Amino acid sequence: MDDFVSSFWPWYIFVIVAGSIIWLFYLVLSQSHGVKDKDHKIEPTGHKWDEDLEELNTPLPRWWLQLFIITNVFGLVYLFLYPGSGLFGGLLGWSSADYRDTGATGQYETEMADADAQYSALYEGYLKQDIATLTADKDAITTGSRLFSTYCIQCHGSDAGGAPGFPNLRDSDWLWGGEPDQIKHTIAQGRIGAMPAWGAVLGKNTRDVTAYVLSMSGKKSSGDLDIGKEKYDQLCVACHGADGKGNIALGAPDLTDNRWLYGGSARSVEKSIIEGRNGKMPAFGEFLGEGKVHLLTAYVYSLSY
Repeated sequence: MDDFVSSFWPWYIFVIVAGSIIWLFYLVLSQSHGVKDKDHKIEPTGHKWDEDLEELNTPLPRWWLQLFIITNVFGLVYLFLYPGSGLFGGLLGWSSADYRDTGATGQYETEMADADAQYSALYEGYLKQDIATLTADKDAITTGSRLFSTYCIQCHGSDAGGAPGFPNLRDSDWLWGGEPDQIKHTIAQGRIGAMPAWGAVLGKNTRDVTAYVLSMSGKKSSGDLDIGKEKYDQLCVACHGADGKGNIALGAPDLTDNRWLYGGSARSVEKSIIEGRNGKMPAFGEFLGEGKVHLLTAYVYSLSY
């Protein structure tokens, strides 16, 4: 609570939190009519849709109402124990603040330091093994999979299969290289990929370039391939190469393997050419530490090898 720069903000938060709690209790109570009354008469509220669909004043089931009440009570208890109301720091005195100028450390930093001390020996042991060796260690891969589930599935999916704009980690196609050191660098330092927008430059020839790019992977699309190749050689070879094999130093994808980060339809490819694409892989090195990054690399490496 001491971190606010103005006395206005604690009250601002308190009013919002208190108002929300009061409103939630009122909402639950307002819907509790008829729950205990067996003689409650179910009647139309007067709202109709599609001529014959009527809304009735059917009360909430008792168990459903009780769940709402328990949730509201839990919220109140939490605000009494932990900071969150704006004015009250909580009975437990928990704080995430790190007062470096006084030498005091907040509980969040303390808990993280305790966890690091407890598990650091485990990760240091894994650090002594090379990544290829770790892929054969079942315990290491299990721990790596848990790290992946915590930090990576939001983008790459629980099965690491990826999604449009987020690479599939289970195949052998790597934008920035699939060797252990390259994967580790990607996780630790992050990556920024940028495909420039060529729509204004190409004009009506975007369809021709689309047709030529798709032809590299054996696909057919309407457009003049000769004009498409001419424009490709002028604008695209610097990143994707004359043979379309890409460049891992730039994160430029291989256009010949029929694997597409943003979709391989003519419409998707043409959109990439016209509007460009921008992707960012966040850096996890400072947050996770070298040991966890090393183990996470082994897990990701094991998915495709």
